[in-house]
Amino acid sequence: MSTIRTRRAAALAAVAALALSACGSDKEEEKKPKAGGDQRTVTTVMGDVKVPGTPKRVVVLDTDALDSAVTLGVTPVGAVTAEGGAPLSTYLPEAKLKGIEKVGLISEPNLEAILGLKPDLIISSKARDEKNYDELSKIAPTVFTETTGPDWRKNFTLHADVLGKKAEAEKVVADYEKSIAEVTEALGGADEAAGTTVGFVRFLEGTDTRLYMNDTFIGSILKDLKVGRPDNVDKTGFSLDVSPERINEAEADVIFYSTYGDPAKAKETSTTGGALWKKLGAVKDGKTFKVDDNLWMLGIGYTGAGQILDQMGEKLS
Repeated sequence: MSTIRTRRAAALAAVAALALSACGSDKEEEKKPKAGGDQRTVTTVMGDVKVPGTPKRVVVLDTDALDSAVTLGVTPVGAVTAEGGAPLSTYLPEAKLKGIEKVGLISEPNLEAILGLKPDLIISSKARDEKNYDELSKIAPTVFTETTGPDWRKNFTLHADVLGKKAEAEKVVADYEKSIAEVTEALGGADEAAGTTVGFVRFLEGTDTRLYMNDTFIGSILKDLKVGRPDNVDKTGFSLDVSPERINEAEADVIFYSTYGDPAKAKETSTTGGALWKKLGAVKDGKTFKVDDNLWMLGIGYTGAGQILDQMGEKLS
């Protein structure tokens, strides 16, 4: 049996043992905040789930769920990190993350740690945690969205519902729409925005450079802005992957770009210093902007989107 399978089997065994022992810990449980309100049934991608009217101990296992919770004024008791040793978030207010326990990696949540927090609601996505759904559901009511990325606004609506924060959500959406209008104005108005092509380029270690299409978080924000998009990425899909020798395919009036990992190893340094990059219209016009990869790639939610729009407005005005 592989190391990963051994570790997962051990974790599941520990969850089962802790679940049984939890039955005898009534005194400790009495000290925990109780979920308020009557139970409600919500429809999810995994079927109908009964959730507490006002959950008090929420565990989130995806980046958009963490953004949603914090945006709506809810401090989860547990959350995963993107990588080992990484913070829960680099863009969400640190004060609002205080007290949140780390419960493993986004790719491998620690089921034993989750159970130990005695949550009354768990939020994640099918794309991330379908393999863990049965075990998570034994711990607490578990609500999955289909995936993250382009569906972040629909996911937020579900998150707000299960968190009992529908009224707060309405204001969040209104603020986002206001920011969209402000950035559109910074671009010179709706007509000027529509006539300005905007691209997003991401340099990554160990793989080709990605030109992001519409079925992505950043792609959805650009579509909300109704800016022009280069023809080769203005389509359904995740990304157009290109080698440094094809970076001319990133041609656009405005280019935002980020780097995951070491800039040299991700070929950002050599690509942006090369002749093909320097021939791009955005480069010649001084319209290329390096941005924070942690925010623009992992800031999936209304707080992240709001900060991205603020940065766009500053750079384009």
